[in-house]
Amino acid sequence: MSTRDSEAAVDPSRAAVQAVVEAALAEDAPWGDVSSEAAIPADARATASVVSRVDGVFAGGLALELAFRHADASIEVVRHRDDGAALEPGALVATVRGSARGILLGERLALNLAQRLSGVATLTRRYVDAVAGTGARIVDTRKTTPGLRTLEKAAVRAGGARNHRFSLSDAVMLKDNHLAVLAAQGLDLTEAIRTVRARIPHTMHLEVEVDRLDQLPAVLAAEPDTIMLDNFSFADLRDGVALIAGRAIVEASGGVTLETVRAIAETGVDVISVGALTHSAPALDLGLDIAIDSAGGAGIS
Repeated sequence: MSTRDSEAAVDPSRAAVQAVVEAALAEDAPWGDVSSEAAIPADARATASVVSRVDGVFAGGLALELAFRHADASIEVVRHRDDGAALEPGALVATVRGSARGILLGERLALNLAQRLSGVATLTRRYVDAVAGTGARIVDTRKTTPGLRTLEKAAVRAGGARNHRFSLSDAVMLKDNHLAVLAAQGLDLTEAIRTVRARIPHTMHLEVEVDRLDQLPAVLAAEPDTIMLDNFSFADLRDGVALIAGRAIVEASGGVTLETVRAIAETGVDVISVGALTHSAPALDLGLDIAIDSAGGAGIS
């Protein structure tokens, strides 16, 4: 698998990013930036560089651009690194030119989003690299920041991993609580899963979570598309893969860390879902260096 998809596949939709930016800027400056309005002349222009302070993987380029452009539509932004690009200390990520007030208004929002998303991409790349050559695929989960799921899942793709289902509407995943409710209706495990299969369209993916090896025969008899082995030991993962024997996609989940992910992959599972990609990624250190250009300025290249 390539370390990253094409830019078209990595970038989230413009409309989704615009909605996030509009809501976030309304939160950050509901009545304007009173500091800049009091201190910066209205006609002052500036040039700013967004620079990486550390090694990492960049993501959130569209969010960064739209944050500045929403602050002031006349601001010009040139992105020098695509999402998924490697960063090193001093790497120039983007150049921003226009109204000094507008740049300062958009600065914190632009950096917050780009730092957060680059952090997700950077951590994701570490997981992807850790399982290289095993055949296992790293995927994310729904453990995302409310309101930022589209952006964070795009950052996961920028880091070289893949996405699990986007929302509860995208696939059927039967977890222990679902199965407990069905069991309370008098259905055994196989019947419960078959009942669900009969209620959904033939095109909808069906995944079943198990937390014990002894559940597998009954689950396999119902022929789900994917079986999730949740919080299994390495030995039980190997046994589970052998029992499933290619009759379903095998997903490992639960407590996956950078220290354990290689060993999990080597058990032969097909997919490893990692909540930490989005719920525990530290922000990547990006900075904005600004210089006032009192002479105005031509376009940037």
